[in-house]
Amino acid sequence: MKIGKKDWIFIGIIAAVFIIFYVISGEEKTKRVPLDDTHKPSYELFKKTGSKMEADKGCPACHNTNPGGVPFPAKHPVKPKDGPMRCLFCHKLKLAGVQ
Repeated sequence: MKIGKKDWIFIGIIAAVFIIFYVISGEEKTKRVPLDDTHKPSYELFKKTGSKMEADKGCPACHNTNPGGVPFPAKHPVKPKDGPMRCLFCHKLKLAGVQ
């Protein structure tokens, strides 16, 4: 069986897709939610409800731009004024099997 020109093009496209996926699948860059006393209520709420959105509701109490709040880094993509905080959309909990 001879491999024709169209077959090589198809093989090349598939190889390019795999190479692109490999290149962009680098190291995880977002920080995980610390497993400390400050964040313990969020972990407990997630264990109880299984809902990341419910656990997110406690974040604005500390992570805000108000005086005394934990400031966001300058390059942080979403600020509270942009809408509801969805911290656990990017930041992962330090629990086994929780993504």
